[in-house]
Amino acid sequence: MKKTLTMLAVFATLSAGAAIADDDDCFVPMADWQPREAVAQMALDNGWTVRRIKIDDGCYEIDGRDAQGRRIEVTVHPQTLNVIEFEYEDDDDD
Repeated sequence: MKKTLTMLAVFATLSAGAAIADDDDCFVPMADWQPREAVAQMALDNGWTVRRIKIDDGCYEIDGRDAQGRRIEVTVHPQTLNVIEFEYEDDDDD
């Protein structure tokens, strides 16, 4: 019995660690996703110019430029359209 409880505790800890490591992934059924047009409109409402909208790790990912012309990469939740991650991209090739 003690062995079983120990194994369950180890499994629970590993599972929680994996969930924390993948917290930028989106796990939403496709039927519940907002359409790409809604993502494009959300970007426009924020003053962003969209170069590309793609799907990465189950989330929408917007590549484009912000209102100041800086390159951005924005990860968006496909159901709520909440911004999960916002990154400025380096324009330098070095």
